[in-house]
Amino acid sequence: MSVLAEKVITRDWHKGANHTLDGYQKNGGYEQLKKALTMAPAAITDEVKKSGLRGRGGAGFPTGLKWSFVPSLEKNTKPRYLAINADESEPGTAKDRFILENDPHLLLEGIGIACFALGAHTCYIYARGEFKHPSAVLDKAIAEAYAAGIFGKKLMGTDFELNVYQVRGAGAYICGEETALLESLEGKKGWPRLKPPFPAVVGLFGSPTVVNNVETIASLPRIFEKGAEWFMKLGTGKSGGTRLVTVSGAVLRPGTYEVSMDTSLRELIYDKAYGQGLPEGRTVKACIPGGSSAPVLTADELDVKLEFDAFKPLQSMAGSGGVMVMDDTACMVRCLWRVARFYAEESCGQCTPCREGQPWMARIIRKIEEGRGEPADLDTLVNVAQAIAPWPPIGLGNTICALGDAGALPVQSFVQKFRKEFEDHIAQKRCPHGETPWGVFGEFK
Repeated sequence: MSVLAEKVITRDWHKGANHTLDGYQKNGGYEQLKKALTMAPAAITDEVKKSGLRGRGGAGFPTGLKWSFVPSLEKNTKPRYLAINADESEPGTAKDRFILENDPHLLLEGIGIACFALGAHTCYIYARGEFKHPSAVLDKAIAEAYAAGIFGKKLMGTDFELNVYQVRGAGAYICGEETALLESLEGKKGWPRLKPPFPAVVGLFGSPTVVNNVETIASLPRIFEKGAEWFMKLGTGKSGGTRLVTVSGAVLRPGTYEVSMDTSLRELIYDKAYGQGLPEGRTVKACIPGGSSAPVLTADELDVKLEFDAFKPLQSMAGSGGVMVMDDTACMVRCLWRVARFYAEESCGQCTPCREGQPWMARIIRKIEEGRGEPADLDTLVNVAQAIAPWPPIGLGNTICALGDAGALPVQSFVQKFRKEFEDHIAQKRCPHGETPWGVFGEFK
């Protein structure tokens, strides 16, 4: 097993009252913000670049590089904004909510560091509408930070003003896409924008804006506490640090764990510290490695490391860290039908391929699962998916945002890797698995 040298995000979660300002400061909280405020903004960005910190929201884009796209004040005098993506609506993913619940001040300290580096005086935390308890904890933490003089007109007593607000979404998956999130923050319908221009140049209210994930920004205080080289050494390849991953499905111990980038899917599923394997007599049939939008992997592909670039040869992706395990009782057609129904429901309808293609694919998969499928349906299903987003490679979809890819890539990977199951449904005119004790993704009925 790949041993986790040091915890980054969850290090202090077991300590009492760490979600409060007093508890957080007893553990050294806000000392790294003080340190960052003595540095030049460009030096902070350079340190983040050296750390190898990559976005934890799904794309894995280098964080420091993303910050560097913001134009200088000489080139663009408009106000700058930081937007924190706490929407976390990718099925199978449950990590950011735990940061908000257990360590909200870690996020807030990271926000202070990032805003000072970017010259942003306003930050909006866009939280998923269903996050009732996490949002309440975060609101209290923000109020504590203002009362203590950390936020407000003088950030930690300096002349830098910083205001932080939490905005609750309304449960729309599409608002997890960064430009749809910005549209929603502006009070508009959450429709993705055409790019370019990119948010770093024309973002919130037409001003330069950086959008980062909760886990990404929460990593900053640790980077400035231990140094960029320390953080980089914790990772592997071009990915620094550790990751929060959620393992669910047919495992004995589902949950969210902080793991080394060197940890493989197999270790995550079977190791006693994590998933602890499957019920007696069961074996892994398939695994979705990065949230429901990630192309599925077979049981023979579980030795891949959880580092972002490691999934490219398998034509899949690390995504948001939502690992879903399916055992040998699972019906792949039924699993895909559930995924397809989700994306058909969540498509915003702006782009024709996605608006028409997602429900079309869901209807075909339902037809096959219910025993009404025909041999030509499989070719139609793949053709519709290819029209939305060719696979492989990943990232060449025909829609404005990646929701088209998110719905089309699972369809193509499921059909390619488990085609015989689809053919058996069609040939036998029924689901060969019938009603099993394990539902889709191992959820017990």
